[in-house]
Amino acid sequence: MLNYLWAGMIVVGIIYAAFTGRMPDITDAALNSSREAVTLCITMMGVMSFWVGLMEIASRAGIIKSASRKIRPIVHFLFPQLPPDHPAQEHITTNIIANVLGLGWAATPAGLKAMEELGKLEDDRRSGRLPGPARKKGIASNEMCTFLIINISSLQLIPVNVIAFRSQYGSVNPAGIVGAGILATAVSTLAAVLYCKVMDGKRRA
Repeated sequence: MLNYLWAGMIVVGIIYAAFTGRMPDITDAALNSSREAVTLCITMMGVMSFWVGLMEIASRAGIIKSASRKIRPIVHFLFPQLPPDHPAQEHITTNIIANVLGLGWAATPAGLKAMEELGKLEDDRRSGRLPGPARKKGIASNEMCTFLIINISSLQLIPVNVIAFRSQYGSVNPAGIVGAGILATAVSTLAAVLYCKVMDGKRRA
């Protein structure tokens, strides 16, 4: 749907420019936007390579595993029906840690793995291999919904992407957004947790 929407907007813009004699403006905008896109990609690639590299160092040094153990009570609170030592726990904790550090791109692989393991958990429940309420095939489980909401609203201590964008576009103080970012994401995360708990209680009622 989005492909059709964007394509339609581009076609309408070109037709309008042709009828109003502004085709040169369309050409200039396309060239300038292409140049800015490439420059931004190079900037973001450097920033993300740096932070993803730090994440890999922390993982090999055992820091991620240590942090994962410390936040397991939080994971248990968010996912009370998730069996202890289930493979999804490691991926969930890694995803949460990466998101808190502002490494959204680095968090994506762990998030995909977590969803895959939660899908397997739901299959085991439907087949009776594991206890617990099971949804019909094709319907997301409580754990899947909770993980998705928490992942989207995640608390961020260092909004790396926003800092990189601000730096790219000439901000005098790119890191000035940190305080506001922490406050905004803390509120969104709190709202997400409350929403998940309320909805989970309604499902069980």
